[in-house]
Amino acid sequence: MSGALAEGLLVGAIAAPLALLALCVMRPARPILPALLALAPLPALAAAVLVLSGPELAVDLPSLRLSLRLDTPGALLLCAAALLWSFAGLWVAGWQRQGAARLRFVVCWLLTMTGSLGIFAVADLPGFYFFFALVSLPAYGLIVHDDTPAARRAGAVYIAFAVLGEAFLLLGFVLLAAGMPTGSLKILDVMAALPASPWRTAAIAFTAGGFLFKMGAVPVHVWMPPTYTAAPIPAAAALSGAAVKAGVIGLLRFLPFDDAGLAPALVVLGLASAFYGVAVGLAQDNPRTVLAYSSISQMGVVATLLGMGWAATDATVRLDAAFYGANHALAKGGLFLAIGVMAGRAGDRGRATIAAAAVLALGLGGLPLTGGALAKQVAKSALGDGLVGGLMLASTVGTTLLMMHFLALLAREAGRPESVPGAAGRWAWRATVVATVGLPWLLFGIVADGPGTALAPAALLAAAWPVAAGVGLWFAFRHWLDRLPRIPAGDWLTMLEAAFGSLHRLGDAAVWVDLRSRAWALAGVSLLAVVVVLAAATALRG
Repeated sequence: MSGALAEGLLVGAIAAPLALLALCVMRPARPILPALLALAPLPALAAAVLVLSGPELAVDLPSLRLSLRLDTPGALLLCAAALLWSFAGLWVAGWQRQGAARLRFVVCWLLTMTGSLGIFAVADLPGFYFFFALVSLPAYGLIVHDDTPAARRAGAVYIAFAVLGEAFLLLGFVLLAAGMPTGSLKILDVMAALPASPWRTAAIAFTAGGFLFKMGAVPVHVWMPPTYTAAPIPAAAALSGAAVKAGVIGLLRFLPFDDAGLAPALVVLGLASAFYGVAVGLAQDNPRTVLAYSSISQMGVVATLLGMGWAATDATVRLDAAFYGANHALAKGGLFLAIGVMAGRAGDRGRATIAAAAVLALGLGGLPLTGGALAKQVAKSALGDGLVGGLMLASTVGTTLLMMHFLALLAREAGRPESVPGAAGRWAWRATVVATVGLPWLLFGIVADGPGTALAPAALLAAAWPVAAGVGLWFAFRHWLDRLPRIPAGDWLTMLEAAFGSLHRLGDAAVWVDLRSRAWALAGVSLLAVVVVLAAATALRG
């Protein structure tokens, strides 16, 4: 393929959803827009495939002051994200047909998709910040689409944490740019100049902090469970699978692998998230909320993986983390779609759907021959055989236990009239299952020597026993899990809301006092005058 055409595809990754967005202003085109959503990510998918089979792509757009560069880690994540956005868009085509809010949903969908796809290819600081904001802020419209009290609450929490994360990232980017002596804002140039920057540590801390907000790392994870619980099924699938990877690509781009100064902190946060997500997820009774806590746990695994590679100053771990993230994107998106599919399966109780979902769910725990097993094998070398490696094995057992809990809750969803998909939605679910099972095998050769290593008996056994242990634990304790006290979605968010409520009441009290004091202004002045006179008389007498 010619270089011009390849560069055109890279530009088209951003231009295609924006072109559909422009159609939103044309009233005659609005009815067909949902049917076109599945097509918008296809140029991004083609660009990713080109890079995965050849050299990286780079394009400068001086008129827009934008630089694009797609390398192999970015292409891995872009490939999975584009597929998921396409499948979820197909679901929308069969579901989002009625209602006055359709146009708003489509606009927010296209804006969020533009940010989600563009973030993997942008190559300069201002562009990265723009696409990061684009993948975050318009998603509010997707979350509150159902306009229920739970959706409005989730949207408020989401936007508050999104803005806070943006603030961290902006401060980090300002410090990064301040340390650049030549004035270039390209990411490669900025990171090359970072070792000499006097604000190096602060820049890394704030920048990584902004990305950890997006990934839902503990303790700033509380936006994720209410968001994924309240959002419509296709939105939850796209946000949990694709949009959250904006944080992952951020860490891949901006962690300085030449110096491991803050690597231990990232490992600790990653481990905390990996285990916390499993522990609290087991105390949930909504399958969507369980998947949200699973995402917190899985993003913790990615953070731990990157932290260990960073500690070893091994930049090749970026490829491993990208592969892990790509597999998670498709699997998690597919599991959210499975919840919607089960809503229309009252007759046969959804046995086929549950069986397919079980492959995806247990694949997150490393079920042999699945993409999850390949991802964990790729990550094993960076995690090592020491304490961290052992803890990651324990988290794998925990992930399997959590996914068995999810499957049990999924079986109860049959026949619930919530976001029931049309025929297009069911095809989207099937396509997601096929992609989740097959794509990791097609991509495995990029990050490893070949599929033979994953098919060796030792590798199959190493993948099988943690899954078997997790399944066994679920069967042993499943009745006890049902009796666990339920933790609200967002856990400590409820305490945060109570604290804000108390502050609000204090504010109301202060306003009341101020109003009353204004009403008694003359009395207050008179009282002050009496006090002054008495003080003066006492002083003179003394």
